Amino acid sequence: MLETIRWLSDEECLELLDQTKLPIEVVYIKCFDHHQVAYAIKGMAVRGAPAIGAAAAYGLVLAAGQIMSHTKEEFLAQLEMAARELAATRPTAVNLSWALTLLLQKVHSSPAGAPTVLKGLLLEEAHTIFKEDILGNRKIGQYGQELVPQNGNILTHCNAGALATAGYGTALGVVRAAHAAGKNISVYAGETRPLLQGARLTTLELVQENIPVTLITDNMAGFLMAKKKVDLVIVGADRIASNGDVANKIGTYGLAVMAKMHNIPFYVAAPFSTVDLGLKNGSEIPIEERDQREVTHHGGHLLTPTGIKVWNPAFDVTPHNLITAIVTDRGIVQTPYSENLREM
Repeated sequence: MLETIRWLSDEECLELLDQTKLPIEVVYIKCFDHHQVAYAIKGMAVRGAPAIGAAAAYGLVLAAGQIMSHTKEEFLAQLEMAARELAATRPTAVNLSWALTLLLQKVHSSPAGAPTVLKGLLLEEAHTIFKEDILGNRKIGQYGQELVPQNGNILTHCNAGALATAGYGTALGVVRAAHAAGKNISVYAGETRPLLQGARLTTLELVQENIPVTLITDNMAGFLMAKKKVDLVIVGADRIASNGDVANKIGTYGLAVMAKMHNIPFYVAAPFSTVDLGLKNGSEIPIEERDQREVTHHGGHLLTPTGIKVWNPAFDVTPHNLITAIVTDRGIVQTPYSENLREM
């Protein structure tokens, strides 16, 4: 399994797997300051809500290492500036701001005043976020695999695997756990236009672990369901509102509608850190819109007539009434989500 994020203590730098190069090349980017981490997150070299949360945490550690102030007040002021820069890179995924908030709270609440001590606390917290994400993903896998039938055909969208997290994965964590439990499963991976995370990344992870996978284009999913070749759909999430509405990679909403039409269970797998109890519903989730070249070009080559208008939202919102259950690291949440998410 490829490592998404590596902290190199001897060099005091963060190494990120450049996922824009996969599956053709395996290239790691070394980041020595938070500006480089922000650039990597914005450019999708590292992607997936839990992964960018962990990467941003280490980015803040790098920022702290370059602050030269001698007082706690000056140190915190400059640290918060760096946190704002990192948080602005991807507005939809709540794990990003969640991780940065944890680190800031750690140093604000510390009685220590020496910046050197505070820097150590930040690194300790970043390591904790990284390790707990992997442990949490494994819990998601164990809870979720109970929902997978012995001979299950699973449809997934985008990449919610080890490459989208610190390791193991959320939706693909459920797939991994079901496979490890000896279940005879197979996966259909939607290609996920426009950046093909399903075609490039999900298939790569599953092939590496000898889990049967079939690639389909996104517009084949409805017919696949009609042919009764799908037993369940499972996807990840970038933000979950308090009522259970889910923001995930663009195309998720359409899959949920079709799954409802064909009476197929539709599951969302995500760590509880992805839940934003401060939002009443999905209409309050900010949706990132990305460069039109992601749609008009592929591999640097123009695919469309020049001068056309392009709309390129990176995410859509799936209403809670289309979701069968949400699998978290704290357990499986079912309706009514507004009550059960808050209780959990």
